[in-house]
Amino acid sequence: MKWKKFTIETTTDAVDFISEMLSEKGIDGVEVVDKVPLTEAETKGMFIDILPELPPDDGRAQVIFYLDDDLPQTEIIASLADIRRGLDDISLFADTGSLRLTAGETDETDWRNKWKEFFHPFTVENILIKPTWEEIPPEHRDKVLISIDPGTAFGTGSHETTQLCIRQLCHRLQPGMRVLDIGTGSGILAITALKLGAASAAGTDLDPEAVAAAMENAEVNGIGSSQFPIYQGDVIEDEAVRKAVGYGCYDLVLANILAPVIVLLQPVVWQFMKPGAVWITSGILDTKEEMVRQAFEADPHYELLEVSRQNDWVSLVVRRV
Repeated sequence: MKWKKFTIETTTDAVDFISEMLSEKGIDGVEVVDKVPLTEAETKGMFIDILPELPPDDGRAQVIFYLDDDLPQTEIIASLADIRRGLDDISLFADTGSLRLTAGETDETDWRNKWKEFFHPFTVENILIKPTWEEIPPEHRDKVLISIDPGTAFGTGSHETTQLCIRQLCHRLQPGMRVLDIGTGSGILAITALKLGAASAAGTDLDPEAVAAAMENAEVNGIGSSQFPIYQGDVIEDEAVRKAVGYGCYDLVLANILAPVIVLLQPVVWQFMKPGAVWITSGILDTKEEMVRQAFEADPHYELLEVSRQNDWVSLVVRRV
């Protein structure tokens, strides 16, 4: 799909006013480009894999919005005239800068791929995680290699929650184990488990694009569908999905999901686990740790083994009793 891209040159002080005005005129998905770093409060609780390094803030900003290229030209012209009137109104009470408006064209795939310029090889324990489009750095040729292209699915591996899971995998996975990765996303955790010696690693996800991304990443890493079957659906609500995944057959379960979902999963996940099997959870913000801990402690099927932390994020590891 082609889109008309419009860029408003403005100031950081005017960004909120302009964004609100565009929203009132029915334009969603506004993009802001500036040099203001996200605060700790803004990033707390967000699954942000990659944060680019920014130069010093100079007070300048761009507000970018998009109009469907298939709209009639008269409708696009009318919308832009309406937006220009809104910008003029904002300039009466705010320092808006030049308000220069420029037009361009973009493709939907550009948005999906823009983040790739910030994704570079990195290591967790003895594992090298690299984009599929980059070469292996010579100094890391001795490491376990995971090649990942997440597409639109969550999971480059650089986020704290994913790294917490990977570290636990390195310490707890035994060769030959059967693994279940709930909310597999890009498939990075299941693929890591297989590279570390798991016999198989099943994945589940609600998002069909995540399923497609995980399958592609498995193929890139030389992993076939028999080793990494993926089930699309909701294991909490859908009994057919649960049966397909399989009861009582997993040695290790992974769930890198937000805390409220982990609580919802607790009455279900023990059914997938062998007695004595381990469940590694992550995606838990430190302010939600107690909520998840109390839910585990109230369920007789689980025994809490370990709590680990990285910045604001927490991983709880439990065993099925």
